[in-house]
Amino acid sequence: MVLLPGPNSLYVLSVAARRGVRTAYTAAAGVWCGDTVLMTLSAAGVASLLQANAVLFGIVKFAGAGYLTWLAIGMLRAAWGMWRSRHERAAADEVAAGAPAAERPFRRALVISLFNPKAILFFVAFFVQFVDPGYAYPALSFVVLGGLAQLASVLYLTLLIFAGTHLASAFRRRKRLSAGATSAAGVLFIGFAVKLSLSSA
Repeated sequence: MVLLPGPNSLYVLSVAARRGVRTAYTAAAGVWCGDTVLMTLSAAGVASLLQANAVLFGIVKFAGAGYLTWLAIGMLRAAWGMWRSRHERAAADEVAAGAPAAERPFRRALVISLFNPKAILFFVAFFVQFVDPGYAYPALSFVVLGGLAQLASVLYLTLLIFAGTHLASAFRRRKRLSAGATSAAGVLFIGFAVKLSLSSA
């Protein structure tokens, strides 16, 4: 499940390519915190609540889809800016380096994680099925499963972070490549939003 592409991994990869290893780990920390919140909600029985209450599920679903769409629009606007300034070295370098100071990678990654359709479906609906209700210490099962999931996430996002830093130099040299990659990321985020909006409890 961790290896399946989703908005979490795509965002961390883009931060690594634009802003380097340290900032990318800040974004990754937001992902891990968001996943921890979803695991805790799963352990608290929120999966049953969402399945029983269609209105609440719809609010969560469409709020998440709206946020992912807003991020996608921002990526597409950034890509358009890169394309228009591809012959202006200083402006293009500033865009490729990435990132407005107001981006706040931790907070953005946290919100993306909380509204990530893959994470919601896995942690809130599927994750709980691995816990035996007859076991005397179900909380221990959640802790062990959560620890294994987070370990897999740490290893995978670390791989993406260092891959992203290698992409950064290519993006700085080739403005069209950078604009194309950012456009593709925006389109993928729109796909994630559509997938979330069409999901059912």
